[in-house]
Amino acid sequence: MKQIFQSTSKLLVATSLVIGLGASSLMAETKDKFQVAWTIYVGWMPWDYAQQEGIVSKWAEKYGIEIELVQVNDYIESINQYSAGKFDGCVMTNMDALTIPAASGVDSSALIMGDYSNGNDGVILKNKKSMSEVKGLNVNLVELSVSHYLLARGLESVGLSEKDVTVVNTSDADMVAAYSSDEVTAMTTWNPQLSEILTNNKSANLVYDSSKIPGEIIDMLVVNTETLKDNPKLAKALTGAWFEVMSLMKKGDTKALTMMAEASGTDLAGYKSQLDSTMMFYDPSEALKFAQSSALPATMKKVSEFSFDHGILGEGAPNAEFIGMEFPNGDIYGDKKNVKLRFIDTYVKMAAEGQL
Repeated sequence: MKQIFQSTSKLLVATSLVIGLGASSLMAETKDKFQVAWTIYVGWMPWDYAQQEGIVSKWAEKYGIEIELVQVNDYIESINQYSAGKFDGCVMTNMDALTIPAASGVDSSALIMGDYSNGNDGVILKNKKSMSEVKGLNVNLVELSVSHYLLARGLESVGLSEKDVTVVNTSDADMVAAYSSDEVTAMTTWNPQLSEILTNNKSANLVYDSSKIPGEIIDMLVVNTETLKDNPKLAKALTGAWFEVMSLMKKGDTKALTMMAEASGTDLAGYKSQLDSTMMFYDPSEALKFAQSSALPATMKKVSEFSFDHGILGEGAPNAEFIGMEFPNGDIYGDKKNVKLRFIDTYVKMAAEGQL
């Protein structure tokens, strides 16, 4: 999904790199200066705009704190650094929040669930037109990423499993070039690579995409739970800044959207096209409804089972319930004594009620 997966090898080793680091390096304390990491992706460009236009600073000033948003060029590395305690918060998907910081023992909270992929990720077949025809093919994708998860869900939809295909680990940066090879017959990738391949190759057919699994690939802002407990002002400022930008986007503010487009390496039309396949929660009430839905725990159960089956739920994980995940209503999936990922609605609810 993310155009910012720069190195698959980092995805494979990220958990081992941060085991034992993040849990102890970021000591809980009341402070007034914070750093949050972000990376380039359609659903996270609002953070860059909020920083550049002084919206983050305005909200931070309101609560008497300082917040610096730091762009990291490598997505997995940004999560790795967050897990090791360098950053107080970081943008990431729901699966990566589970398999990197949470699996490394870092207690994290999903402060804002800003959107979910609604077509930004897809399975392409060359000269074949149905998902069932993937059987027996090699599938190029970023292994153990959300593309891998999407492929698994697509296979499941037609009564197949990963045993019916061969996964070929391929860097996101190589996807477009790789498609031109005669050896490549199937591919799972995300925008903008997905749209570029479909636009420029008549042989490319989209046979399955993330709109078929709405709400399962979630883009979030995650904050260290202990930091959040001791510094609620950080959560209030970040949430306030985010939804101020969302209100501009909802109105179709051309200046804001153009700045986001240019910063992400495309034009206004290209950015709007990516937004069309991204279910953004422009109103806090929409984000609140999503956070409180019964679908969220069901989704995270699927994600946890996939992660365990692929050996990325943490070293020595005995089952898919190894890591506890808490939801807004207090329900917990997994080990109640090992809760390391929390989906909260406290501050989004305040935004919805105009209390920030």
